[in-house]
Amino acid sequence: MKAKYVFRSVLCATVLGLGAFNALQAHASIVIAATRVIYPAKEREVMVKLSNEGKGPRLTQVWIDNGDERAGPAAQEVPFTIAPPVARIDPGKTQTLRVSYTGEALPQDRESVFWLNVLDIPPQVQDDGVQANLLQVAVRSRIKLFFRPAGLPGTAEEAPARIQWRVVPGGIEARNPSAYHVSFTEIEVVSSARTATFDEGGMVSPGQTTVFPLKGDVQASTATKVRSQAINDYGGVQRNEIPLLRH
Repeated sequence: MKAKYVFRSVLCATVLGLGAFNALQAHASIVIAATRVIYPAKEREVMVKLSNEGKGPRLTQVWIDNGDERAGPAAQEVPFTIAPPVARIDPGKTQTLRVSYTGEALPQDRESVFWLNVLDIPPQVQDDGVQANLLQVAVRSRIKLFFRPAGLPGTAEEAPARIQWRVVPGGIEARNPSAYHVSFTEIEVVSSARTATFDEGGMVSPGQTTVFPLKGDVQASTATKVRSQAINDYGGVQRNEIPLLRH
């Protein structure tokens, strides 16, 4: 039996279904030197560095999607190009990706969000009779890419503190009046004697409202404030404590 490869995403425009992938212990050798990409509209291109921290060479395939994580590289229609789309990275070496905006119309009064995908593909193992049943896994990393027009009001750093919070049936409602996306790692609703939390990670888009389900039991009448942890442009955590809105 030859060595098998299990892909979590699309490679060479072929979709391979995989229901049991989450049960596998897969570790990426290719590391992205950022947790998000900020693309200022005035820039001709931005660069993203990949590094191979594994013990062997790796093949990478990269692409940008518009939110549909199931669609592969050939199915994407996004206003960006990325080069090189496929590259070999030797152990201990790096590869710089060059992301370029192709000029198609995007909103100029708010950020737009896309996703950068990096597929880390292990080298093929020859069937020498010893490793014939080896299961190899290609691991995909996916991070946000924010296209940021010039002249937006306020700053991305100020946006988390501008979120307006309300306790509603089903959880905590976050309304984002800013022109920037706000991503949270944790949200905690505080009352006089109890707390309830959301810790699964989530995002509120500009001008949008999102309800996050809570773990715990708090009532709207007793809840007083929200403590949140948002992610800044550099991948760091920004903590805020904001009073709740009342109906």
